[in-house]
Amino acid sequence: MAAITRGVLFVHSATRAMSPHIEWAAQGVLGSRATLEWTDQPAGTGLLRAELSWQGQQGTGARLASALRGWEHVRYEVTEEASFGSDGGRWSHTPSLGIFHAVIDVHGNIVVPEDRIRAALEAGSTVSDFKRAMDLALGTAWDEELEPFRYAGHGAPVRWLHRVG
Repeated sequence: MAAITRGVLFVHSATRAMSPHIEWAAQGVLGSRATLEWTDQPAGTGLLRAELSWQGQQGTGARLASALRGWEHVRYEVTEEASFGSDGGRWSHTPSLGIFHAVIDVHGNIVVPEDRIRAALEAGSTVSDFKRAMDLALGTAWDEELEPFRYAGHGAPVRWLHRVG
């Protein structure tokens, strides 16, 4: 049996029409009722935001991110904490960039594998080439696009949800 971990689904922006679909997708992954408390997203006219803290088996974060992947006009992040025998993860999605995944250590740092660093070193002959490759490995473009939506959510309510069974 896989170890239990926890994480958060941050829906940074979604249209009102998408909100029930997001809840159904989360419910399908988590196996229990997922009713999110939707609030206005000040960073975008007509958009909503919500957060859902969850607890479940290792890999739940990846399943949540996959369930939401590819939906237009939805910006989200899923985090999964490191747990016994497994690093954590963060999945970030924006309509313009698609999905980004990073392995996260127990301290919340992105782990960049040595092969990725070697590839960045070989990506080109300039410091700019190396910086571009490392920015991609760290998800810099996703962070830059999501930051206004993250900031707008400070102080928003959070609801805990535990996996049944």
